[in-house]
Amino acid sequence: MSVAIITDSNSGITQSQAKDLGITVVPMPFYINEEVYYEDITMSQEEFYTYLAQDVDVKTSQPTPESLFEYWDEALETHDEVVYIPMSSGLSSSCHTATMLADDDKYQGKVFVVDNQRISVTQRQSAMDALALAKKGFDAAKIKEILLRDKMESSIYIMLDTLYYLKKGGRITPAAAAIGTLLKIRPVLQIQGEKLDAYTKAKTVKSGKIAMIKAVKKDMEARFGDADGKNCYLAIAYTASPEDVEQFKAEVNEEFPDHELQIDPLSLSVSCHIGPGALALAVSKRIPELD
Repeated sequence: MSVAIITDSNSGITQSQAKDLGITVVPMPFYINEEVYYEDITMSQEEFYTYLAQDVDVKTSQPTPESLFEYWDEALETHDEVVYIPMSSGLSSSCHTATMLADDDKYQGKVFVVDNQRISVTQRQSAMDALALAKKGFDAAKIKEILLRDKMESSIYIMLDTLYYLKKGGRITPAAAAIGTLLKIRPVLQIQGEKLDAYTKAKTVKSGKIAMIKAVKKDMEARFGDADGKNCYLAIAYTASPEDVEQFKAEVNEEFPDHELQIDPLSLSVSCHIGPGALALAVSKRIPELD
């Protein structure tokens, strides 16, 4: 059976990349001053940060049921089944909505929504794994089973440049943001499964980057049982400047010389809550079925 792979733009996969890969990407809508935009379709990364610097009102949303039906129907015209990998249910209600919509009689047994609680570069890795599994002949139900089995086998560590946008989005209190700003604390957060938690606090960019690299090494050894990291994927995500990203890339390459690095900007719908200047390092364990 032929299986179509669909994810959303929170994966960091652009529309042009999706065409080359053979993956469909549902654009996540977001609003600037009450006007809706779609990443890589009606707004670019550069335009977004120009608006953000003007302190505009920014908020995120989820795809409409009609838009999901359109993507699923189009995929089912040329494929027997669909695997849809939306962003983590712990960070958005869009996954829950998609799961309910897939229960419709029209899509039962045809559209399989995978709530493996990934986002950004780890969500991208899930989409790439699903595509590889489909090419190896796995059907949609088995692909979903494998992705759910390994959903906890990844982490993202992200260092923020500012707490302002978390405060603006109601993720932390104004008092906590003010204290963090006053003390010039750079929080390092961890995204694992459905949780977005504080991992550590850094006083400098250098110490924050060291903390993220140490955390990934610890995951490789303690969680994945792979001290060499040969069966792990590494990725960098960012809202920082190209110069900062290149420097971080060099530092990560020095620590992990045998790894290829996937490097992607954070999606705009994530950046609405993170703001500029952020750097993230992610690790995902390789799926054994792909060995």
